[in-house]
Amino acid sequence: MRTYSAKPGEISRDWFVVDAAGLTLGRLATRIATVLRGKHKPQFTPHVDTGDFVIVINAGKVELSGSKLDQKRYYNYSGYPGGLKSVTARVLREENPERILRDAVKGMLPKNRLSSELINKLKVYEGGDHPHAAQQPAPLP
Repeated sequence: MRTYSAKPGEISRDWFVVDAAGLTLGRLATRIATVLRGKHKPQFTPHVDTGDFVIVINAGKVELSGSKLDQKRYYNYSGYPGGLKSVTARVLREENPERILRDAVKGMLPKNRLSSELINKLKVYEGGDHPHAAQQPAPLP
């Protein structure tokens, strides 16, 4: 029995759309990370990008459990002394709701060169419409 290894040319990529309204952030992020990596496919290979594209709409309506809206902080460092800025999840949800979901999914991807390819297949939108209708995305099961 030989071990199967997927080649980059053999991979078929599908498009999925997810409505994040009312869904919990962590549970949604784990499902998206699984699809981005391709772990839901039988030809999954850890060192090859076998995943699909994921479109997330209504990212501003994602739910955070407990008191995470006020306690969870997001940090941004400019590289200069005194350049560390932090903001709560509640403020970030109003200013840039796409970043909350993108950071959650990025933290669940492997920490190697493959993760930058994988995160580029995630398309996050605050509102309910997206410009990827031509790809005919299916709803994520």
